[in-house]
Amino acid sequence: MADVRLRPLRPGDEESAVRWGADEEFCLAIDWPVGLPAEHIRQHWRGLLTLTPPELLRHGITVDGVLVGYTDLAGFTGDSAEFGIAIGERALWGQGLGLQAGRLTLAHAFADLGLQTVTAEVHAPNLRSRALMRRLGFTEIGQGSPQEYRGALVPVIQFVLRRNLFSR
Repeated sequence: MADVRLRPLRPGDEESAVRWGADEEFCLAIDWPVGLPAEHIRQHWRGLLTLTPPELLRHGITVDGVLVGYTDLAGFTGDSAEFGIAIGERALWGQGLGLQAGRLTLAHAFADLGLQTVTAEVHAPNLRSRALMRRLGFTEIGQGSPQEYRGALVPVIQFVLRRNLFSR
């Protein structure tokens, strides 16, 4: 089994993001604009190195030491934050890395950061992400305002996970 870990972002990670940004299917799946210039992606990722909660806590996901994606905790308000995740290496989709990295992120959120609630939002047509949220223990609680996703206006499904219901 692969060694999946989380680590802080570091200089040089932007080159992985540039590679992911060149993959149209990845961009469509996670709602990145398609065709962003490499330098734009580099500058954005370099800026992420300076962000801290309450703005954003982004960790790189590594498999056997190689950066393959990231998780986010964002929008910190008191004892809650919003969860996000992306596996950038499309060849690794469907292998359980999101589940492993998600569990690590949620364990950090609840045990280390002391959060009581973690929320998430998923575009309704993104069935893979919706299934991941359920496997992580999130409960669907409703719909948010529709958003554009893959060129269409679609519902956004809202999820919540409370600390007392989280199990690694």
